[in-house]
Amino acid sequence: MADVSLRLDAFIPFRLSVTSNLVSDAIASTYQALFGLTIPEWRLIAVIAENEGTTQQQVGRRTRMDKVTVSRATIALVDRGLVDRQPHASDRRSQSLHLTVAGHDLYAVVAPKALELERRIFAGFDPEEVAAFSAMLARVQDATLAVRQDD
Repeated sequence: MADVSLRLDAFIPFRLSVTSNLVSDAIASTYQALFGLTIPEWRLIAVIAENEGTTQQQVGRRTRMDKVTVSRATIALVDRGLVDRQPHASDRRSQSLHLTVAGHDLYAVVAPKALELERRIFAGFDPEEVAAFSAMLARVQDATLAVRQDD
């Protein structure tokens, strides 16, 4: 019988998950302390800022957050007056999401902080390394989606 031993520290999917969690935790503590935002709430604001009028379903697909997480984040941001829900133009069963003036103001403050955190995380890397890493992440994402479709 072949030796099939799995060492987590050498298993790339595990390392990706741990690294992602470390980055998310660092970002989450900053966003929570400075702005009172959870990661799902920030992701929702960022997606809406890029695509006003998006739906909760579209946010879920874009961010890979489940619909309960998206729904809770939406409710929290609506309650805080940062997001507004309106009937979707082409699908009345769905609602389009829009940032309020306060939501846009918050985004204008948080987005530079997000970029600063990214800069600090990657400060020890050459720009070419960061570009190669980003390209590789895109390829891993595409390959993972292809594997999921094959299953």
